[in-house]
Amino acid sequence: MRLLERLAKLCAVAAGVLLTAITLMTCVSLIGRNTTGWTIVGDFELTGAAAGAAVALFLPWCQMRRGNVIVDFFTSRAGERTHAMLDRLGALLYALVLGLMAWRTALGGLNAWNSKSGTMMIGFPEWIIYSAMVPPLLLCAVIGLVQAWRGFGSRVLA
Repeated sequence: MRLLERLAKLCAVAAGVLLTAITLMTCVSLIGRNTTGWTIVGDFELTGAAAGAAVALFLPWCQMRRGNVIVDFFTSRAGERTHAMLDRLGALLYALVLGLMAWRTALGGLNAWNSKSGTMMIGFPEWIIYSAMVPPLLLCAVIGLVQAWRGFGSRVLA
């Protein structure tokens, strides 16, 4: 589990760096647009692409920390054992869904590669966005499988 935790942290740090870079680029573009009339062409396209990749990169850390929304309205009075079983079942379902998402994202990336599709303004290759999303989605699926197999225990990662 330590390796998965390190990989999840690495993904979260990469997402933070990516969002910081995009924020700085947006600031430069806005300052230039409002002062000298100069702007970064396609800044909104790059922002959208980076935001999509960042969301995927944050998911493994969220799953590792059990940060996803849990609705326990119907199970609030259930016992600890029932909660543990439902948590493990939820982790398994999450892993299956994220595995499916990783597979479909990989196929989308291959399709974007083969068709050489790019963004409208600057032609940024879309396959790069897909390829940035597949590894964290796979990592999420693996984390969910391990959590479903081993359980969560009483300790939540700090």
